[in-house]
Amino acid sequence: MNIVILSRNAELYSTDRLVEEGKKRGHKIEVIDPLKCDLIIEKENPTIFYKDRYLDYVDAIIPRIGTSVTFFGCAVVRQFEMMGVFTTVTSDAIIRSRDKLRSFQRLSKAGIGMPKTVFTNYSRDVERVIEHVGGTPVIIKLLEGTQGLGVVLAETKNAAESVLEAFNGLQARALVQEYISEAKGADLRALVVDGQVVGAMKRQGKEGGEFRSNLHRGGSAEIVKLNHDELKVAMNAATALKLPVCGVDMLQSERGPLLLEVNSTPGLEGIEAATGRNIAKNIIVYIEKNTK
Repeated sequence: MNIVILSRNAELYSTDRLVEEGKKRGHKIEVIDPLKCDLIIEKENPTIFYKDRYLDYVDAIIPRIGTSVTFFGCAVVRQFEMMGVFTTVTSDAIIRSRDKLRSFQRLSKAGIGMPKTVFTNYSRDVERVIEHVGGTPVIIKLLEGTQGLGVVLAETKNAAESVLEAFNGLQARALVQEYISEAKGADLRALVVDGQVVGAMKRQGKEGGEFRSNLHRGGSAEIVKLNHDELKVAMNAATALKLPVCGVDMLQSERGPLLLEVNSTPGLEGIEAATGRNIAKNIIVYIEKNTK
């Protein structure tokens, strides 16, 4: 098959591993920068022009669309969809997952447990907002953030008020979320492919009180075996957001696993290193199963 990986950097670990595993299985793999694609829209003949050629020979795509290029990146994915090309993640699913509020609303409707969360229209009544989530400390998250950026732990009412005022002043939409103290700065990342968990790790925030466990923030990771409830949350979240390939982040709490976030383009480096699993191969096999 002719498989295209939509990525701005061919040297990134995840992109490189997908190229490696695709070639091992006999496929032709190309890495294409989505921002350099021209979308040609006409009646019954949607096409994409890239550098010196039309991409009318592509059988499947693997979107690796960064948050900063979501708008045009998803337009490229949508164009491929209009051309009848299989994609591991649809444009609508990427957009849905990037909006934390929208995804939380959908996940709540699906009956998936999560930390209590409040969203307001730039409310200045911080005390009431804090009461809604059970009091301080609270987590304040920008609606659009990645790798732990735009996430703040406010330990007091004054701190929460200062952070919310700063975000409001920048007209940056934010969620206020219950702080789960028993998680102790750790979370779980489950990698879902074709609706099944193919690898899981426990991430621990770096020493010194760092509550964010992201590996990009200096956290560590180790392989973990998920229990029945954790597996159920991961797979149900992927189904609710229509993401056959995704990373699902959860907290371990006294009331069971609580969902933090679902990532539509999860990195492979941390989880392959922690688990020893060949996640890239799983993704290529998923494409083979779904592409004629």
